[in-house]
Amino acid sequence: MKTWKTILAAAAIALATSTAAMAARTDLVVGVVLEPPHLDPTAGAAAAIDEVVYANVFEGLTRVGPKGEVLPDLAESWTVSDDGKVYTFKLHSGVKFHDGSDFSADDVKFSLDRARAEDSTNAQKALFEAIDTVEVVDPTTVKVTLKQPQGAFLYNMAWGDAVIVSPKSADTNKEKPIGTGPFKFDSWARGAAIKLVKADNYWGAPAALDKVEFRIIPDASAAVPALLSGDVQAFPNMPVGDSLSQLQSDPRLKVVIGSTEGETILAMNNKKPPFDNLKVRQAISHALDRKAIIDGASNGLGTPIGSHFAPHNPAYIDLTGTYPHDVEKAKELLKEAGLENGFKTTLKLPPPPYARDGGQIIASELREIGIDAEIVPLEWADWLKQVFTDKDYDMTIVSHTEPNDIDIYARKDYYFNYDNAAFDKVIDELNLTSDEARRRELYGEAQKILAQDAPVGFLFELPKIGVWDAKLEGMWDNSPIQANDLTKVKWAE
Repeated sequence: MKTWKTILAAAAIALATSTAAMAARTDLVVGVVLEPPHLDPTAGAAAAIDEVVYANVFEGLTRVGPKGEVLPDLAESWTVSDDGKVYTFKLHSGVKFHDGSDFSADDVKFSLDRARAEDSTNAQKALFEAIDTVEVVDPTTVKVTLKQPQGAFLYNMAWGDAVIVSPKSADTNKEKPIGTGPFKFDSWARGAAIKLVKADNYWGAPAALDKVEFRIIPDASAAVPALLSGDVQAFPNMPVGDSLSQLQSDPRLKVVIGSTEGETILAMNNKKPPFDNLKVRQAISHALDRKAIIDGASNGLGTPIGSHFAPHNPAYIDLTGTYPHDVEKAKELLKEAGLENGFKTTLKLPPPPYARDGGQIIASELREIGIDAEIVPLEWADWLKQVFTDKDYDMTIVSHTEPNDIDIYARKDYYFNYDNAAFDKVIDELNLTSDEARRRELYGEAQKILAQDAPVGFLFELPKIGVWDAKLEGMWDNSPIQANDLTKVKWAE
């Protein structure tokens, strides 16, 4: 009798174990290179913020999908007036913030008015400049009136900077983000990991994952072993170092080389001598060997660019031939600028490998034409303050991962300190134009002006090297916006 009980017990245990093994996992550890300075996408420029919270924790009126398309989000539908100035959004009903408070049109008005206010700290405040008024029609209807038509308005409302927040929690979202998304914030161990959990009573389709951990792993020496051991199951933007072929040959993993919106540039402070001299900027542009930089800073996978525009965009123009690598021409331009003997400068570099590795290569190339660039490594928070906010820099390297952001060169308070009336005029017309054919023409004009004026050294479009467990489904192949959208991610059963 004891024997049969033992056999039955063992069979029950085996069945339970087998059933558990067959059940799909509901947890996920995602590797990220950079730790965000905080978690409020409406109050910071760092892409690392959106990489954690966009679509996962916070939602906007609209959102960007995996192909770069604009999709409904908190707004289930909208209508546009004949003159293109009035957008009436119909909002989903029954939506709640993660603290249990109700979402309504009042929160939309609060969020948009806050983003465009005079004292706004929104890093993309220009996205909201076209808004004239925001009116609450009823709890699920909001009317936004623009000062003039804006062809990209629905796209602008899909940025992370335009997510909807509650007045009750807006001031504390940096440390404890409260949104309406399918995941809610759980904890943050500084320097280590940020954890999210599945939100209760989410208004839309619930997430398949119950727990998500964003683990901060800044370099390949730690990222590769973590992925191979299974401690991390996905790395959407992986620092592979020299291990790409090793990862590609592992059948347990899926490696996807995709595209991003990340224009990687050698930024120059255009109001600071000698970078206020066009000939100096042109000399630097001729000194740059894009192939060598791409090989050393992006595993040879970056796509060369000659202006601030993504090569996969239909309006892209190939302007990489504007400043071919030509050391003698660069020296000649410096001589014409009165700097025959070169000059000393600084090159402030944020943490990503494309910047640190690329910086070493660029410093070497600049030395060939007599420019002695002292490399100054900065942590991300210091870079944001010194370079992006205080404009206390000579040169820097960074990837601008915001979508369709060529208009940043028209912003008078932007860290480039660039000013070109002809370029501003093109951007002004672009903002008023909804006809797609004309918008492409204007994008082309804007690209050509920047290429000729060389306000920065245009390097390459940052590749997206995604590596994840082969059993994972729903990860984005490309990055049309700076996000790690996990709302459709699940483990195959």
